[in-house]
Amino acid sequence: MTISQLSRKNIQALTPYQSARRLGGSGDVWLNANEYAVSPNFDLTDRTFNRYPEPQPLAVIEGYARYAGVTPENVLVSRGGDESIELLIRAFCEPSDQILYCPPTYGMYAVSADTCGINTKTVPLTTDFQLNLPEIKRNLDGVKIVFVCSPNNPTGNLIKRADLLELLQITAGKAIVVVDEAYIEFCPKATLANELPNYPHLAIIRTLSKAFALAGLRCGFTLANAELIGVLQKVIAPYPLPVPVSDIAAQALSPQGIEQMRERVAEVITLRTDLQKNLENLPLVEKVFDSEANYLLFKCQDGQKVFKALWDQGIILRDQHKALGLQNCIRITIGTVEENLKVVKALSATY
Repeated sequence: MTISQLSRKNIQALTPYQSARRLGGSGDVWLNANEYAVSPNFDLTDRTFNRYPEPQPLAVIEGYARYAGVTPENVLVSRGGDESIELLIRAFCEPSDQILYCPPTYGMYAVSADTCGINTKTVPLTTDFQLNLPEIKRNLDGVKIVFVCSPNNPTGNLIKRADLLELLQITAGKAIVVVDEAYIEFCPKATLANELPNYPHLAIIRTLSKAFALAGLRCGFTLANAELIGVLQKVIAPYPLPVPVSDIAAQALSPQGIEQMRERVAEVITLRTDLQKNLENLPLVEKVFDSEANYLLFKCQDGQKVFKALWDQGIILRDQHKALGLQNCIRITIGTVEENLKVVKALSATY
């Protein structure tokens, strides 16, 4: 028997998440992972490397609670938002349970469930990328967690607040509703954090990877009521955040760090508006979808051919052709002025 055959059956059948780095590429314009284009600078202030770190670093927890407008009891810090997804599934799903998610959306909900041996249900978004609530209601039997991404990745749109609240109402006492707010800094008024007191089964995923420009730090958060946080604390690793990570995260969450983040957000939104206009003026672009995040989704006449043409020129975007309902679509992260212009010029020369 081979090593692979000794692994669990669900792992043998698993197709891993195709992250931007896993997909590779070779170039000088990297706009495929929704990262900020320039790295912020931080100096370590804590160099106590011989001791284990705090299980939940107080400075980070309190800093994020202040920023998010919740209490420290409502915050759990983890190794990126991806660990939040896995923790929720591990903590709440029995082998007989299922999760439900609404494609096209972030791929890690399914991959994390598959890794844990939990079955999945899908209820596709509507043609305007909103929740199909009647169909969700019909599919809630056996579902323990519902994952919703808002702003949604890769489409960029917000899910209607009224629909999210209705989803919370119909799942009360039955399932956990997880709202992934990885991109909420680009539309902060849309957050559901202020609804936590009203819905004990609501969990919100956040991250420092996007607007805070710290994707390499791998620092994420779960916001929820104290009881739900307590359940997650039972299954999280003893020391999830290395000392350097918590040190930099605490600095990023200082008043100065938050102000710098908001300046980055304003810059990205301005660049996003300019890029959308430029893309809409290109003959080969059929549609540019409105976005509330740091990326745009656009549809071309032959999206795969366009994606490959740019890839060959060292311009690495994200091909969404295989995602449900996104044939010939490409996602582009908002880059620098120079990067965005380079993409537009390359697209102009493609046909």
